[in-house]
Amino acid sequence: MRSDDAKAPLLLKIAAIGGLAFLHLPILLIFAYAFTTEERSFQWPPPGFTLKWLGATWERPDVWQALGLSLQVAVMATAMALVLGTLAAAAVSRSRFFGRETVSLLVILPIALPGIVTGIALRSAYGLADIPFSTLTIVVGHATFCIVTVYNNALARFRRLSGSMIEASMDLGADGFQTFCHVVLPQIGTALLAGALLAFALSFDEVIVTTFTAGQQQTLPIWMLEELIRPRERPVTNVVAMVVVLVTFLPILGAYYLTREGGETAGAGK
Repeated sequence: MRSDDAKAPLLLKIAAIGGLAFLHLPILLIFAYAFTTEERSFQWPPPGFTLKWLGATWERPDVWQALGLSLQVAVMATAMALVLGTLAAAAVSRSRFFGRETVSLLVILPIALPGIVTGIALRSAYGLADIPFSTLTIVVGHATFCIVTVYNNALARFRRLSGSMIEASMDLGADGFQTFCHVVLPQIGTALLAGALLAFALSFDEVIVTTFTAGQQQTLPIWMLEELIRPRERPVTNVVAMVVVLVTFLPILGAYYLTREGGETAGAGK
């Protein structure tokens, strides 16, 4: 028993390292091939190191157009998700009504469905309603699953919010808006920011919903898919992929620290 107990932590560490390597080594390979001197092959190790593909990517107008559309869609989808997700979380957490759990399930459901299902459904709905494909249709498609991240974060923080603080604010003469600004918002602010960061990251690298709602417009992931099918300069595609990884990693990292600090603060308050 003692030998098994001694080996268990080591085996667990090996398994954890193996799982992390399986997940992240392909991403590191993309980073490596973004600086290779060879344009067409993927031989290992890369034959050389160069920074010229960074300059080539910088000079590609199609990359900037795709990047601009991705950022525009991500910001708009995040804003929409922030408003709707917060309102839904407030209604579910602070009110009691028939079908409350069903409403919560329906809000969460889009992120559980494959993106291709959501994309086909939205495309059919836009067609039936004679809505032309545009940036707005992409935003609505992305907001359907971005709402979930804001909703989950806001709901968890709303449930930890003391109702006596709201009642005390109202007793002291504050109206609903003042109570929200001075009592509720400071308590849920970090959760909303974390949810917004996650929503931005999800929207920025989404492919399927964008494909089925964008028409001729290209976000950055769609541009990458087309470049992989008809490659012009493969290292440029790797540079763009590296940018996508970094842009999505930073908000996720920020959301992690915000939710961790929020949890520690709540724990300290208890």
